[in-house]
Amino acid sequence: MPGQLKVTLLDSPNPLPKANPIHLKPLVNHCMDCRVSGLCLPTGLPVDENSCLGALIGPRMRIRKGAALFNANDPLTMLYALRCGSFKTSLNTAEGQGVVINFWMPGDVLGLDAIATEHHVCDAIALEDSEVCPVPYRRLQTLAREFPDLQQSLNRLMSREIVREHGRVLMLCNLTAEQRLASFLVGLSRRFVSRGYSAHGFMLRMSREDMASYLGLRLETVCRSVARLRALGIVDLHGRLVEILDMPALMALEQGGGECEAKGP
Repeated sequence: MPGQLKVTLLDSPNPLPKANPIHLKPLVNHCMDCRVSGLCLPTGLPVDENSCLGALIGPRMRIRKGAALFNANDPLTMLYALRCGSFKTSLNTAEGQGVVINFWMPGDVLGLDAIATEHHVCDAIALEDSEVCPVPYRRLQTLAREFPDLQQSLNRLMSREIVREHGRVLMLCNLTAEQRLASFLVGLSRRFVSRGYSAHGFMLRMSREDMASYLGLRLETVCRSVARLRALGIVDLHGRLVEILDMPALMALEQGGGECEAKGP
């Protein structure tokens, strides 16, 4: 396929600095008091079992913007429940180019990529100052055998990421540039809604360059697509603030309706 990127699992040629995490004061009921805990590992656990999980989770860690939570080829020791902030994960091509493969929001769990090989296959970089709750993976496995609801939550998290990745593959294979952008914005809107935020107004924490990398487009193509959606009165962007003005039209464009441009980057 023209323009297809060959991705191999390499050591990053210029690995980003590993985080020097700030360990924060533990909360008494940090899982029960967390507004995104329903999207995270404790889902479905009774209070007493949730307390057991709370004892498992280590002190919250603050990761500064631009620092790496983990890098490709690091061994798996922890999963990280994202409490606040945001991350991107990226792979390195054979030419050493970083390709953004996912964006992570509060309630997501980072590190699932390493379960198969026990080594991470991507870099996880903070897009802003963020907080994560580290979960020792070996201890989590033991606890999941004791509490089936916890195992089910872990299965659900992995399935959720598989489904999301399938959607991205479909997007890259079949959608035009404007459809890709529409799909991206609709997906973000749904994720914000699931966290109790507005469906129509939110901040983009990633750069335009990261967005272009994720969408498999050139930066100038993303800028043209944004301008086109703005001209159609579907969305408006003020810096990184997104305002969806016509959600039905945006969803129709995602599904192949409406006006769109030719495929390709």
